[in-house]
Amino acid sequence: MTELVYQPKGLYFEDFGVGTRLRTAGRTITEADIVAFAGLSGDYNQIHTNAVHAAADTFGKRVAHGLLVQSIATGLAVQSGVIEGTVLAFRELDCKFSLPVFIGDTVHVTIDIVDVKALPRLRGGNVTMKYAVVNQDGAVVQRGNWVMLVKSRG
Repeated sequence: MTELVYQPKGLYFEDFGVGTRLRTAGRTITEADIVAFAGLSGDYNQIHTNAVHAAADTFGKRVAHGLLVQSIATGLAVQSGVIEGTVLAFRELDCKFSLPVFIGDTVHVTIDIVDVKALPRLRGGNVTMKYAVVNQDGAVVQRGNWVMLVKSRG
């Protein structure tokens, strides 16, 4: 009998090089995403959850939570396979929310590796990823840096 055992698919620390670029698949933001995130986070701000209120507010319709979009972006990075099974920790985050994301918008993420730092005592190293969340019109809606601790091969 053959036994199939899980093997990490992601890149190891040693595989990352400054200058590498990745583009993830896209994902459409749904009303269900916003409702679920409001329930999970407790953020029931009217601009997210009240269509009548949001219609009379700044953007004219409901806006996805910024942290919801950030969470979806990191999920798209994991789904790309590049860090699947090899990321040890999400260590740092800096971000700017530039434009609103609405129900029905489709986003993808571009990631550029801008720094790598070996951390042998942690059996891996920090990989700094400059990221941009881009909507269906090519506009950057969020941007910043993620620092992830990634396993070493050994």
